[in-house]
Amino acid sequence: MTPIVTIRIGDPHQAEATALLEASHALMQALFPADANHYLSVDALCAPDIRFFVADLDGIAAGCGALAIRQGYGEVKSMFVDPAKRGAKIGKKLLDRIEQEAQSQNLPLLRLETGNSLTAAHKLYAAQGFTLRGPFGDYPDEPTSLYMEKQI
Repeated sequence: MTPIVTIRIGDPHQAEATALLEASHALMQALFPADANHYLSVDALCAPDIRFFVADLDGIAAGCGALAIRQGYGEVKSMFVDPAKRGAKIGKKLLDRIEQEAQSQNLPLLRLETGNSLTAAHKLYAAQGFTLRGPFGDYPDEPTSLYMEKQI
């Protein structure tokens, strides 16, 4: 049977979402120096300018992602899929939902920062139409980060 992936508005404080975020943060801390980690805390993901989404795989939380509404663009934040549940196009479906939300907010483009060694993420973003760019917002120009954007 084909797995069913659904995307819903989530609450970062719900246990299942918090567990996904904690797993994501632990991975980033293991891969990158502390000053190169730019993830948002659970509390920061509850701000009014953030739209947080949870992906369910057959009814079980399997991934998350967020849209941060910025001045003139949307920023993709907190993208993570449980490694045990990868391969079901969860990341693509999360990005599609984030893009839909950005369009509903009349944002002309999406931007993101990701780690330089996250090659699977780079492939996903490129397949979804993101291209490389330089640092934006408050991000420093650092070798551990890649910056991408997509016109929508």
